[in-house]
Amino acid sequence: MQGQLRKEHLSFNLTTECAHCQQPLHLEIDSELNYRVVEAEAEPLVYAPMVNFGQLDDPSIIDAF
Repeated sequence: MQGQLRKEHLSFNLTTECAHCQQPLHLEIDSELNYRVVEAEAEPLVYAPMVNFGQLDDPSIIDAF
């Protein structure tokens, strides 16, 4: 989202773990919300929340959750 607001291509790597089995997970995500899961056998649930920013009263999207 930050990349879209700034009209710049951004990407990042996210390191986390499965909440169920604690296996490491590595995700690569870009400013177009394209993502790739590095671990071939992993199938995490990845989603982008749909938010109506015109009606958002919270100071940020994070506060809305």
